[in-house]
Amino acid sequence: MLIAIQVILLIFTTLYQAIASFLEDRKPPIGQLIDVGGYRLHLYTLGNTLGENTPTIVLDHSLGGVEGYLLIEELAKLGRVCIYDRAGYGWSDRSPYPRTSDRIVQELDILLTQSQIEPPYILIGDSFGSYNMRLYAHLFPQKVAGLILTDGLHETGMLNMPIQLKALKLFFLSGFLISILGSAFGIIRLLRVCRIFEFIKPELKNFSEDARDRVKRSFCLPKHWITMSQEIVNLDKSATQVSIAKHFSHLPIVSIKSHSFFKPSFWTALIPLRSINQLRDQMHLELSSLSTNFLQVEAHKSSHFIWIDQPDLIISSVRTVISKMNSSH
Repeated sequence: MLIAIQVILLIFTTLYQAIASFLEDRKPPIGQLIDVGGYRLHLYTLGNTLGENTPTIVLDHSLGGVEGYLLIEELAKLGRVCIYDRAGYGWSDRSPYPRTSDRIVQELDILLTQSQIEPPYILIGDSFGSYNMRLYAHLFPQKVAGLILTDGLHETGMLNMPIQLKALKLFFLSGFLISILGSAFGIIRLLRVCRIFEFIKPELKNFSEDARDRVKRSFCLPKHWITMSQEIVNLDKSATQVSIAKHFSHLPIVSIKSHSFFKPSFWTALIPLRSINQLRDQMHLELSSLSTNFLQVEAHKSSHFIWIDQPDLIISSVRTVISKMNSSH
């Protein structure tokens, strides 16, 4: 009897997922879908350039994140802002190519070129997105006027993680794989309706309902979790690819460092938080040698999720990079 009830519930949630996804797909995306070679990426642009040769702010998200939508209205007060969903996330199609930084950077440049988004760019990369933006700045230096890394990664530490952190990475991967089924069967969408995202991260309530919905929508789709799994499987390959992006001369770079990767709580007692924070400290030390025009900002109240915990630091970092650019002319 219990099994029969479970099957009925699973059928119900799966139908709910199918109907809700169909209805969502009938609504146009908030931005544009741009063909980058047989598949489309979603690009959302807000704000205006403030004059000739003023930079456009371009965002790349964390592994599995689409957090830029939470802050685009505030960033747009400083100039034109471009948020795009990497292939497989949000409104973007999945890509037939490996989910590595090198491929992601090539797709981003095609997207910006096809969309006629002229440089110079201020690049913002969050966590894994820092790999992609560093590599973009290395491959297209003439297009980049500044770089902001929010709790960025560094390949030296990531490629030499202690065994307990490699095990943690595998644990995260297993969670992503399970979530593919969870999203396909409508369980994650049901959790979204129950506002589990806000329960896990209460700071989300500081952002508008529309902004939160743009973020949460992606997590309800199986392609989101498939892409997360592909990116974490290829994380070492991406680290190797970005290792060429070490020397940026006098490029303005601001790196925001979280206080702790996770905020200490009852459940963080189950993970090697001290080892994670030691690795993070090592990576930020490595990042500090990227440029002679480097500034590290301490996010004293923030976990790894700086975009949610202390978004004001990202706004002020953009202002800092713009000021550095103006003072150099």
